[in-house]
Amino acid sequence: MTLETPPTPLQEFLQKQAQGRIPLWTTLGMEVREAQPGRAWVRVPFNTGLLNANGVLHGGVVFAAGDAAVAVALLGLVEAGTRVSTLEMKINFLKPVDGTEIIAEAAIIHKGSKTAVGDVTVRDGSGAIVAKALATYAISHK
Repeated sequence: MTLETPPTPLQEFLQKQAQGRIPLWTTLGMEVREAQPGRAWVRVPFNTGLLNANGVLHGGVVFAAGDAAVAVALLGLVEAGTRVSTLEMKINFLKPVDGTEIIAEAAIIHKGSKTAVGDVTVRDGSGAIVAKALATYAISHK
C-alpha cells in the first residue's frame, strides 16, 4: 500500500487556476507565470475590457494582480489545511498602463504564525514599474 502525500496549498491553487475554477482570475485573464515558496509572478494580458474611462488599464486590475501575486507566494510557504486572506494592502500607482500586459512580482518579506507581509512590484510589458505595493495577509487553519 502506498500513502500519497496530500497536495500543498500552492499545488491545490495552481490546479484550480489551470482548470479555470477561480472566477476573478478567469475574468481578468490572470495567470501564474512562475511560483516558488515565498515568490510569485502573476500576469494579466492586455484586454480592452479592462480599461477605465481614460482608456488605460483600471487601477483595480493592477491592484488585483499584486494582491494575487502575494497570495500565490504565500501559499508556497504554508501547510496543508491553511487559508490565507488579505488583511490590508497599500499600493502606489506610478505610471498608467496603456496597451500592454502587466506582471506582478511578489516576495514574502515576513511570515509569522498568524500574519505575513508581501512586497509587490508591478511592471508593464516593457519592464517599466507601474506600481509598488505592500500587503499584509492573515494565516489561519481550516
